[in-house]
Amino acid sequence: MTSRHIVHVDMDAYFASVEQLDDPSLRGRPVIVGVGDRGVVSAASYEARAFGVRSAMPVVQARRLCPMGVFVPGRYARYAELSRVLMACLGQFSPLVEPASIDEAYVDMTGSATLFGGPQDFGMAMKRAVFSATGLACSVGVAPVKFLAKIASDFHKPDGLTVVEEGDVREFLAVLPVEKIPGVGRRTREALALLGVRTAGDLLVHPREFWERRLGKHGPELYDKALGIDPSPVRLSREVKSISAENTFDADVSSREALAVWLLHQSERVGRQLRKKNLLGRTVTLKLKYSDFKQITRAKTLPAPTDCDEAIFEAARALLDDIPLSRPARLVGVGVSGFGAVAARLDLWHDADAPDVPARPRRLDSAIDAIRDRFGSDAIRRGRLFGFGGTRRRDAGNDGGGGAGS
Repeated sequence: MTSRHIVHVDMDAYFASVEQLDDPSLRGRPVIVGVGDRGVVSAASYEARAFGVRSAMPVVQARRLCPMGVFVPGRYARYAELSRVLMACLGQFSPLVEPASIDEAYVDMTGSATLFGGPQDFGMAMKRAVFSATGLACSVGVAPVKFLAKIASDFHKPDGLTVVEEGDVREFLAVLPVEKIPGVGRRTREALALLGVRTAGDLLVHPREFWERRLGKHGPELYDKALGIDPSPVRLSREVKSISAENTFDADVSSREALAVWLLHQSERVGRQLRKKNLLGRTVTLKLKYSDFKQITRAKTLPAPTDCDEAIFEAARALLDDIPLSRPARLVGVGVSGFGAVAARLDLWHDADAPDVPARPRRLDSAIDAIRDRFGSDAIRRGRLFGFGGTRRRDAGNDGGGGAGS
């Protein structure tokens, strides 16, 4: 069986590095992307990180830690422009390129590795090609599976290259802190620590069945990763036609205000997925299913495409207000569709680059995203959602190829 060669390419301090690239006077200085007393740090250069500045940190705190820092607003259309250059560059090495975010991607080199030599060779070739195309440094991890490639790319940042050969996987994992494994958050880490698990290798002290009993379906997945098993393929991006979220309630809901709170929660979920995928949509669809299982949908076309939580919610709320609640509802959902061309999606990101999209709500949404990415989904919530929860039966959502709500 042919050994897999999966590469994870991760740009170093991407937003801040772009600012230093475009303004040579910033090179070697602590650059922090994020402004305003109520803002949040989007990115920090390595010079700023030396002072303890991190992404998702309040700008006020960053100023205290690094008073000599250079604080700049984000230029998201520029970041997206260079992201497209990055993805095109990686596509020269393999047709199997999976963008993971604006500044990172997976590349499956299994079928084309022999064209470029061994992992060290094509890893270095990628680094040189990315620097030549963008003017920016990246860190590269090469491993037989995706999650290990991502871990490896973080090992020698910045401007690093780490290769984990197939025969070295068990040794590599034996001493790897267990929290480095994707899916191991604070709660899981604390639960594992009580069982004496500090490294991925410690998981192998007990059999797979033990972890299934302890951690449910997550247990066997974790055990497999400790063995270096991850069948996840590198997937080409598929066209997304809609993104939606819906909830079926444990008890039917008659209150219009209660349904509106659910719509706000769902609008946040949909908006976050839109921003992760660099999408802007013009059509908001409301789905309502009554207690007798009869279902209606209503749609509203916005004057300009959006990825803002508040804009999605306001449109969904307006649709809800026009629907009679003659009987209780058992399900409500919201979806966004009508996406523009790829270039437009990526260029209409922020402020001056997206004049039709209100700047302040977009900054707020981006700040909330950054905090949740770093500290978890429950780390921050809007005031209208305090105390929210409780009556749902299940969450559902899609970012698939069907129409809105499909």
